[in-house]
Amino acid sequence: MSLRQQLKGTGVALITPFTDTLTVDFEALGRVIDSVIAGGVEYVVTLGTTGETPTLSKKEKLDIVQYTFDKVADRVPVVVGIGGNNTQELIEELKSFPLDKAVAVLSAAPYYSKPSQEGIFQHYKALAEASPKPILLYNVPGRTGRNMSAETTIRLAKEVKNIGGIKEASGDMMQCMQILKEVPEDFLVVSGDDGLAMSQIACGMDGVISVIGNTFPGQFSELVRLSLKNDFVAARAINNSLLTAYDLLFAENNPAGVKAFMTQQGSIGNHLRLPVTPVSDGLYQKIASYLKTI
Repeated sequence: MSLRQQLKGTGVALITPFTDTLTVDFEALGRVIDSVIAGGVEYVVTLGTTGETPTLSKKEKLDIVQYTFDKVADRVPVVVGIGGNNTQELIEELKSFPLDKAVAVLSAAPYYSKPSQEGIFQHYKALAEASPKPILLYNVPGRTGRNMSAETTIRLAKEVKNIGGIKEASGDMMQCMQILKEVPEDFLVVSGDDGLAMSQIACGMDGVISVIGNTFPGQFSELVRLSLKNDFVAARAINNSLLTAYDLLFAENNPAGVKAFMTQQGSIGNHLRLPVTPVSDGLYQKIASYLKTI
């Protein structure tokens, strides 16, 4: 079964809850996993950047992956995030992480190094050759500092075995449409931008890997399902109701925004590891006021 068949719909990039002493709060993580599954999302992504992975130790990452598999208990597919800018180190992680129960590995394009398009291609080719699971490319130039061009994505999709799809978060609709036009039929293409997901599904994307799904899993996954059925009248109504939430979630930082929402909802504590800090008092009050209106 292709990733396009397994991962159609809404995936959630899970946050990592922390205690007030900044250890991983596994009890809260379990509540989040149960909540998003009960809300109807199609799959979860653990160790994405929304999970504050740059601040996690390797042991914490391993513990989170294993806990996620155990808690999910095969209710939905699990994707594991393994990304960075040290290709050889990532190859070692692909060999050492417990990936037997994962359906795919989501790997963000190298950050900070700003490699050429050829460098990006060779990086992903090396990961794909080492990975025991299909690789999902992740283009997020706002975080990495380098856009992975449509041409590079198409080349990887056509030339490199074991690359099964992409989370495309460039926000460039023309680039998205070019990718959708040229990639193989069974290549998964999902949005990485919650606010653009409905429009991108209209262009042919297969769904989204979402941040807002942590806090509004029912509404957002239903929006995605309606969009995939081409029922854009009903989908647009839900999307319009979430427009303010999209702005508030990403006004200062991700995951500071979504953690503020979830703190207000009572599911986690508002704790983040440096260099990320909680949202400002002003934004926190706007989030609280918004939640009272829905």
